[in-house]
Amino acid sequence: MASWLPETLFEIVGQGPAPSKDYHQLLVTRSQVIFRWWKISLRSEYRSAKPGETKESHEDFLENSHLQVQIALIFGPRILDYVFNLCEGNIDFLERLSDKLLLKIISYLDLEDVARLSQTSRRFSKLCRSDRLWELIVESACDVTPDLRALAKEMGWRQMFFTSKLQLQRQIRKRKQRQESQDDGYF
Repeated sequence: MASWLPETLFEIVGQGPAPSKDYHQLLVTRSQVIFRWWKISLRSEYRSAKPGETKESHEDFLENSHLQVQIALIFGPRILDYVFNLCEGNIDFLERLSDKLLLKIISYLDLEDVARLSQTSRRFSKLCRSDRLWELIVESACDVTPDLRALAKEMGWRQMFFTSKLQLQRQIRKRKQRQESQDDGYF
């Protein structure tokens, strides 16, 4: 399975905590953790400072508390935990899937499972609330007419899914009446 992984497992860039203006890059490859920094300062003693770089094997990174503290300060404890997991070989393959593929997979779940999945992470919460997911769910549940598609663009696919059939018919009828009255006003 590890051979399916790209060379770069994770990459993030960011600025150090205030008042620092230094830029940092954290790169985790299949074999190394690479930490780079660029010193940004108006002070004369730092103007000639060159960018720096630290490279550690995964095993050495797990023992380097100084580098771990720097990463936690700049990128936060969540990123540090994620890098720890990568270095220990705990790779979250689900996290590596594209949103498009995940939406297709989620669209096959029962509604209760979609609700539970939305509570597992920010990413899944966003995906489970996305209009694209609910469009897939509605399309798999019924034939989508051009009128329904137009109504969904106005009200949102999720809202449309949870609206009763009678209410949808009323809204389509109202929408058609509005269009007809606008068309009559133009001619």
